[in-house]
Amino acid sequence: MENKSFLDFLPGNFRHEKSFFIQNNLIDFEKLSNLSDLDINEIQRKSQLCTLNNLQKIRAIAIFKKEIGISPPQAYLLLHCGICSTKSLSQSTPYELERKIGRLERILRLKTNTNITFSLLKKWIKRAKQLY
Repeated sequence: MENKSFLDFLPGNFRHEKSFFIQNNLIDFEKLSNLSDLDINEIQRKSQLCTLNNLQKIRAIAIFKKEIGISPPQAYLLLHCGICSTKSLSQSTPYELERKIGRLERILRLKTNTNITFSLLKKWIKRAKQLY
């Protein structure tokens, strides 16, 4: 089984950002989580195909992975549910997150394959609260 990098888990609509990060050797989630707003603006200036929204999402996913230990697909799901920072995760409840994930699955008419359980949500929220 081949080892996938952090960027390999991102969907196809992040192709320009992935390409930029690979060309500039920014493939580690540690480096990506430490990007500042100035860094993101500089990336956008260098490569106009990279969007601000996608760059911020990649940084948020990397921060979730670094600080909470959430896998990239699970972090991407949280972003789609409106949880975009560790602080917003710490202010959520497991019931609220479970409801948001269920609503998203119903809207998309598919079952996500991320294996998110109620106890896992509680663990994430507990870790986030420890940070804030």
